[in-house]
Amino acid sequence: MSVVERALLFPCEGEQLVAIVAASSQIQAVAGSGNHCGSDRRGGAVGDNRPSPAVPEALPTPVCGVLIIVGGPQYRVGSHRQFVLLSRRLAGEGYPAMRFDYRGMGDAGGAMRSFEDVRADIGAAIEAFQRAVPSLRRIVLWGLCDAASAALLYVQATPDPRLGGLVLLNPWVRSEASQARTQIKHYYGRRLLQKDFWSKLASGRMEVGKSVRELLLAAIRSRRRTAAEVDPVRQSFQDGMAAGWRGFAGQMLLILSGDDYTAKEFLEYAARDQAWAGLLEAANVHRVDLAAADHTFSSCLLRSQVEDATLSWLATLGGRQQR
Repeated sequence: MSVVERALLFPCEGEQLVAIVAASSQIQAVAGSGNHCGSDRRGGAVGDNRPSPAVPEALPTPVCGVLIIVGGPQYRVGSHRQFVLLSRRLAGEGYPAMRFDYRGMGDAGGAMRSFEDVRADIGAAIEAFQRAVPSLRRIVLWGLCDAASAALLYVQATPDPRLGGLVLLNPWVRSEASQARTQIKHYYGRRLLQKDFWSKLASGRMEVGKSVRELLLAAIRSRRRTAAEVDPVRQSFQDGMAAGWRGFAGQMLLILSGDDYTAKEFLEYAARDQAWAGLLEAANVHRVDLAAADHTFSSCLLRSQVEDATLSWLATLGGRQQR
């Protein structure tokens, strides 16, 4: 299937955001006929009240699209390159995909903000995506790390019937205490089993005092109370994520890396915190563990495994554009 990428601008609370839509050439031709998008229309290509262009019956009409949410600013050949390749693979397999910049990121206008404050951006992106591909009836949010957290916070704050599913990779739940617990359990525990640790210790090349201080500080931090324990009235972002997860009626794909402290911290947090009790075992959650994967799936093999897992799961939802 021939894939065409189209740049578009769309409004979000007075700012212009930038997106790239990848879809089949037929679908892009239909979208283009409505003159709603294009990198040369910097005055705001999407977001007005004009009717969406009609899709001829003879053309394939995908009803499921994937909106890729990015995490914080990163080097473009890292995981952001993964998003480019993923969107093209999805579009080639019949699922239109869109990736975009939040306000304050990349070429988007506005002040920079964290993943806890991008709900309006995600909502505006869904609207823009559906305008760009008018046949879409279900949107799947796809996010890695704090983008996965942002997706859950969006779901928690905005029950959105347009959402058909979530793909969450190594969700970010970091707190000072959970980071310290993960460090003690997985880093220091593994370090004691490594030969070079004991060789370094025996040779005197190790700063023993510094290492002991770091371990003690980690132990102290691991015992600190969470924000919810300190102030039960205030909801932490982790609680918001859990509420979004629990209240979401659609399907979810959870992909976890085996060689990633963020994923380990997420599992530790979910197993320990009452708000997360039973969520990972819910019937609408399909979990995939990639034992050799690092945080950003930074090899061709790992990226392909993520793409394959995403496509296999999407097939269970239906709504793919037929070739």
